Amino acid sequence: MKMETVFGDLPTLETDRLLLRKIELEDKEDIYAYTSNEEVSKYVTWDTHKSLADTSGFIEFVLAQYRVKKIAPWGIEYKENGKLIGTIDFVMWQPNYHVAEIGYCLSQDFWGMGIVTEAANEVIKYGFTHMDLVRIQARCMAENIGSARVMEKIGMSFEGVMRKAMYTKGFQRDIKMYSILDEEFFATS
Repeated sequence: MKMETVFGDLPTLETDRLLLRKIELEDKEDIYAYTSNEEVSKYVTWDTHKSLADTSGFIEFVLAQYRVKKIAPWGIEYKENGKLIGTIDFVMWQPNYHVAEIGYCLSQDFWGMGIVTEAANEVIKYGFTHMDLVRIQARCMAENIGSARVMEKIGMSFEGVMRKAMYTKGFQRDIKMYSILDEEFFATS
C-alpha cells in the first residue's frame, strides 16, 4: 500500500456529530481559537499560536502535504455549528510493517464530550479497513491524563512508559504508549 494511494485525496469521514475533512484556508480563525489556548498546547509538541500568522503557517504546511499526497490531518468539524474544533491524523505510518500512529488535538471548549473518542474510532476503522494496518498506536505525555483516557476508551491497551523518550518545550518527557490491533478492534465493533 502506498501513501499517495491512501492520502492522494484525503477522504471525508463522517460520524454522528462530526465531519473529518480536509483543512481549508477558511478554517484559520476556528483553528486559531483553540491553538492559541495554552491549555490546549500544553501536552503537544507545537507551541501555542501567538498570532493568526502562526495559524496560517500551519495551514500552509497542511495544504502542501495534501498537494504532495503525504500524511496530513483531518480537520474535526462539529456538525452542530459547522466550526473546525480540532485535528486528528496518522502522525506516522510504516506501510511495510502495517503499523501507524494517531495523534489528535481538540478545542478545550469540547473536552469531556467524547469528541476525540468518536473521531479516533472512525480514523482507526479507516486505518484497519483501507490502509492494511495490523497495529495502530498512540502516545501521550505521562501527565496528560485526558489523552490517556481517550486511548483507553477507544480500546487501546497500555503498553508502558518510555522514560524521558521525548524532548519538548525544554524538558525530557516520559511518554505513555498505547496500541490496538486489528483483531481487537473488529472483535468489539
